[in-house]
Parts: sequence; C-alpha cells; structure tokens
Amino acid sequence: MSSTEASSGAPWWRGATIYEIYPRSFQDSNGDGIGDLPGITARLDHVADLGIDAVWICPFFPSPMRDFGYDVADYCGVDPMFGTLADFDALVARAHALGLKVLIDQVYAHTSDQHGWFAQSRADRSNERADWYVWADPKDDGTPPNNWQSVFGGPAWTWDGRRRQYYMHSFLKEQPQLNLHTPAVQDALLAAARFWLDHGVDGFRLDALNHAMHDPQLRNNPPAPDTGRLRSRPFDYQIKLHSQSQPGMPLFAERVRALCDSYGAIFTMAEIGGDNAQAEMRAYTHGNDRLNSAYGFDFLYSPELTPRLIAETMAQWPGDKGEGWPSWAFENHDAPRAVSRWCAPEHRDAFARVKMALLLCLRGNPILFEGEELGLEQDEIPFELLQDPEAIANWPLTLSRDGVRTPMPWTDTAHGGFTEATPWLPLSAANRARAVAVQDGDEASLLSFTRRMLRFRRSHAALRTGTFGMLHTHGQMLAFERSEGAQAIRCAFNLGPDDVALPAGFTKGRRLLAVNPGDGDVLPGFGVLLMQGAPP
Repeated sequence: MSSTEASSGAPWWRGATIYEIYPRSFQDSNGDGIGDLPGITARLDHVADLGIDAVWICPFFPSPMRDFGYDVADYCGVDPMFGTLADFDALVARAHALGLKVLIDQVYAHTSDQHGWFAQSRADRSNERADWYVWADPKDDGTPPNNWQSVFGGPAWTWDGRRRQYYMHSFLKEQPQLNLHTPAVQDALLAAARFWLDHGVDGFRLDALNHAMHDPQLRNNPPAPDTGRLRSRPFDYQIKLHSQSQPGMPLFAERVRALCDSYGAIFTMAEIGGDNAQAEMRAYTHGNDRLNSAYGFDFLYSPELTPRLIAETMAQWPGDKGEGWPSWAFENHDAPRAVSRWCAPEHRDAFARVKMALLLCLRGNPILFEGEELGLEQDEIPFELLQDPEAIANWPLTLSRDGVRTPMPWTDTAHGGFTEATPWLPLSAANRARAVAVQDGDEASLLSFTRRMLRFRRSHAALRTGTFGMLHTHGQMLAFERSEGAQAIRCAFNLGPDDVALPAGFTKGRRLLAVNPGDGDVLPGFGVLLMQGAPP
C-alpha cells in the first residue's frame, strides 16, 4: 500500500495506473517469434520500475487465434503458445513480489466456435446447451432474422446447417454470441472468473461488455444519421439499439461485482464502446453494487486531442454521489498509437511528453499501453503481412490494429530484443531506435520522464484520487485543478506547437512541475505547468 493510499483511505485501485500487456508482443522466451507468459515474467521489473500499480494482461487462453485470443476456446486454461498454468502462477507470484496487481481479460460476449459449449449447442435444438448461444430461425425467404451487422463487416448472422438456424456474432463468424439471458450461461462465466480468482488475480478487464446481451425480440436496428464521417463498415450505418447495450447487462455486472467482493479488494473494469458509451459507463459503475470502473473510446479513436474534447469528456464525471470511477486510455491494442494520430511527425517527441503528463493528471485510472512510455509510433504493416482480420476485411479503409501490436523494442537490434526468431509482426527501425535500452539512463528521454511523472502522481493525493475542476479552455490551452483535502494542484497544458497565454494569475504559488516552461504568463508549445497555492 502506498503512502497516498494509506492517507486517503481509498482502495488500491482508485487512481491506480494500469499497464496493458499484449502477450504476443511483449517478450518471446522460447524463440518462436511470439511473446509468452514467461517472457512477461522476465520483463516485469521494467513495469515495476516505471511506478505502475497494476498490469492488465490481454487474453492468453486456449484459442484458434482467429481474433488473437479474443475468441476463447477454454476459459480456464492457458494456450500452449503462451505457456502453462504453472507459468501463469509464476507470473502472478513475481508480480505480487514486485508490488504489482494482476488484471486479466474476461470475454463474456462470445466464445470461439471451437469452444465445447458451442459444439454442443449447434448439435441440435434440444441439448442442455441449446440456448447458450443466440440462435434464430430464418425469415420466410431464408434470409437472416434481422438487419444487425457485425463490427468486422457483413451481417451479424451465419447459417448453421445442423440446426437449420442462424447464429449471431457481433464480431467474426468464428465468435458466436453467448446468450446471457440464459442463467446457466451467466453461472458458467462466473465459475470461470472464480477459477482465476483462485489463481490469485486481482481483477478483471471485461471485454466489449455492452455487446454481451441482445434484444430477445430481435427487432431491427434503426439507420444511423449521416454525420459526414467516413463509414467503412455496414456496422457504422446503424444505431445499435437492439443488438447491444440491453438493460439486463448492469444486473449481470452486479453478479460479477458480488463474486469479486467475496474475494476482497478485486478490481473490475469494463470496456464500453459505442455511440452512448459515457451514459453506459456510468450505468455499469453506478453505486456500490456494480463494477468499479469503465473506460470507453473517447480518446482512443479521436482524430485529434483538443482541450474541448478533454473538457466535454471529463464533464461527464463530476463526482456526484453514487457515481462510478472512470478509467482512460489514449492508445491500446485496438487503437492506433496516439503520437501518430494527434501530431505532426516533427512534433512527436515534444507532444509525447505533454500527452503523458495529461493522461497522468486526469481524474480516473490512467491506462498505458506497452511501449507508450517509449513514445512508439504506429508501424506501417504491408497488406501481405497483415494479421488483423478487421484490417484485411476492410482494406484499405480501416487502419490496421497490427500497427500498434508490433513487438516491444527492448534493444536497438534486428528484432528489438523481443525474439531471436522472426517476430510475428515486423518492428520498424524508428521504433527500435526508441528501445528501452536506448532510453534507459537518459534523463532527457520520454522513458525517464514517464518514471518521474508516475512518481509525482503517486506522491500527490490530489492527482491520484482528487476532484476535478475545469479552469480554462481556449484554442490549444487547457487548464484544470485537482484537489484532495487541503492539497490543490493547478494543471496547464499547451496541446499545440505555438505559444499560448496562461490564464490570469495562473503562475501564482509554487511551481511543482514544468515541461518546456516559458517566462511570465506564456506557456510555449507543448508545455506543461503544474502549480500549487491559492487558485487565481
């Protein structure tokens, strides 16, 4: 327990910094070109040295890997590609010895079509798991039962000749939709969660949770208005009123929370996407009986980072009684590297610092994706090397997720110290030049800055658990205040390359931290200024 946690009385997860690890790309320990659990264990010192509170490990369960582990074939095992259950236990033990909590993914919306549950469900309409998935008869003309579309393109329905019915899939056809209206399905998923709790995990990230329940009446989704944005998938042409985000899901979240509470201080965080994500995030985390936190895609898919975006997003979480606790990510395994989305190439080094400082000053749990502390850019993957099924299906309109999933560069060598073999995805020379070994020990590097910034956040309760108050947004200037008890910290960020004026009187008080500071009341491009003292 940190001194901040002890003094505030907050649970360990409130304000915790989470580091996302994509197992395929973190560290290969056996020379097959694919990262694995022993590789993660061997590199946990790096994560702990950053000042991280918890690691979130993406799926490592048995899977045919059609969606790289998010198509689970067995909820209670480890795919041999990644190691063994003993390897996982060793990872947890090492993490705990380093003071790190361990979070793992739980995928409740769907399984792999290779899961034993689906094999039984599709056999006929009368077996004990016949209603564990979403099945529906065709229309009279043989077409799918409604107009629902899958995220990855095309109808959300695939015909199965054995049952002479369609089954639903919100994503790939190899990811049949579980029917969470069936109590036995909920019980089976909770049993899987209990299995991992018994193996020492400290919490769960719940994948695509608002996709996990459908409208039993199978009503058509209404068309979405044309906003002028590029729509590369049929999925984008609908309001997902009936295919997801159903009112019964928060009640299932209460069952998940009750199970986790029975194990002590276990953290639950939902991934919530879609057009109504903020309202759903609040619903899934409201009160003391639902999930601890949730995060959406407010920043992950935004084409630019602006003060207005920050202000509008944070306004959704004013800290009212009964309100949940948000989490935020600027990049992850599904979203392109932020420095490639949000700034010109010549500004990436400077922008990476202001971006990191901002993420660590927001109210909520910041989530860093592996390599974000190095300032990695989006790698360009040629079509012939693509692995991402969404990018292949929608080429070239969908930006490949492979570009953010390339291996972690530990050294500036041929394969970045990730593997001695050919890696499953190529790693660019530009990102190898940002390797841990290159930046480690360089006080001017982004890696060193991230370590300092994380220590600073951890030592100030106002940043970790305090309230949030907007002070100023104008052009590229963003200023807000974080407060906890008598401690108040004013935070100013210049998100653009040009000088901007600070709010009147902002520099009064004691300077706590500065990045590219200016003179007087001017904050230079990509500058950061944190002040303590009487507010202006």
